[in-house]
Amino acid sequence: MTIIETPSPNFDERTLGISMIVLHYTGMQDAQSAIDRLRDPAAKVSAHYLVAEDGTVLRMVAEDKRAWHAGKSRWRGIEDVNSASIGIEIVNPGHELGYRPFPEEQIDALLPLVATIKERYSITRGNVVGHSDIAPLRKQDPGELFPWNRLAKLRLALPRPTRNLMDPMWSDAGFLIALERFGYDVSDKLAAVVAFQRRFRPDLIDGEIDGECRSILLALLLPKPTGDD
Repeated sequence: MTIIETPSPNFDERTLGISMIVLHYTGMQDAQSAIDRLRDPAAKVSAHYLVAEDGTVLRMVAEDKRAWHAGKSRWRGIEDVNSASIGIEIVNPGHELGYRPFPEEQIDALLPLVATIKERYSITRGNVVGHSDIAPLRKQDPGELFPWNRLAKLRLALPRPTRNLMDPMWSDAGFLIALERFGYDVSDKLAAVVAFQRRFRPDLIDGEIDGECRSILLALLLPKPTGDD
């Protein structure tokens, strides 16, 4: 895998060990606009890597440094997500500028990048997450068109559970307790449910807690979540 060094000055020192990978979309008109912003000292944002639509991979911040990609966020009790994670920006205009499917060449380049990072730091599948998972009130990326199933097939992320599903019949409050146990910040109920659906049930994102959502979450909380994808 060829990686092009494209340094950003926007980083500082880590205070936590690396235990997560956070995937983003750039949400800008084109790749160059995103690169320029991620390298602009005034923007105060960065990522460790950027994956362009043609599969080009840029390294912008060294992995041992704390890139500024997560913002105000939380996952499984960790609030300084920047210190605990590797951030990967995936070029896509996003929901505000013409959200579209991610090209094959781009995902083909992303997969080995995620695989090597995951192996290097022994990161669990449950800690390979999207920006919307760690910041549900603020973010939608990488969004419902992101092919999480391709990562799941290679055991690079959790699958969407599809087999032997059972509705535990939790109350809405019970569902939120379980969702927080899984990892989400549930301080905003609707945002948390929408983020969960965007990740694990992208075909229906309505913010409603129903039997399918409960069944999927229960399966994810089991020791070995399984799914056809």
